[in-house]
Amino acid sequence: MARPRNWLTTAMSINEDRIMEIKLIITDFDGTLVNTFQANYHAYREAFAQVGLSLDEQQYRECYGLRFDGFMDKVGIRDDEVRKRIRAIKGECYPDHFHLLQVNQSLLDFIRMFRRCGGKTAVASTARGKNLNNALTHIGATGDFDLILAGEDVKQGKPSPEIYETVMSRMGVSPGETLIFEDSPVGLQAAMAAGAHYIKITL
Repeated sequence: MARPRNWLTTAMSINEDRIMEIKLIITDFDGTLVNTFQANYHAYREAFAQVGLSLDEQQYRECYGLRFDGFMDKVGIRDDEVRKRIRAIKGECYPDHFHLLQVNQSLLDFIRMFRRCGGKTAVASTARGKNLNNALTHIGATGDFDLILAGEDVKQGKPSPEIYETVMSRMGVSPGETLIFEDSPVGLQAAMAAGAHYIKITL
């Protein structure tokens, strides 16, 4: 769970007038709202094994946060058919590892409170929509967000700000009225490029 002093203190230190301007909270999913590392790693390790390949934890850690194609490029898998099989198998077995998901409950509670007070909320993740929605359903958080965008909903992955710009456009909110929670370097770059307020989460 993220330590409240790491991000909540930062949130509360934002000038009061600026806090009052915030109309939209956007959160990343993997590594921010939920620590999905172990669940994703075990699902991918199983998928790799089924196609005759291996994946160790450090190898995956170095790729964590990348979109699928970037991940495949990083580990040197070029064959399109092998990529398709890995993606399909991973998607099928990912729910089997949901017991390993660790919810950042303090952040989720904060988002729920913000929404109850009339604020808008969204998830913007590089994950596949099916995997993202399955995980959100598992933790009981699907109804806590007005908009959920996944990797296939945009052309460019983070650090491009496209996914954040798309959320703000659809919600009719400006960057100055938006607060983004992120954990990864590429995600933080995307948040900065979008021009919104942002806070780094460390799980």
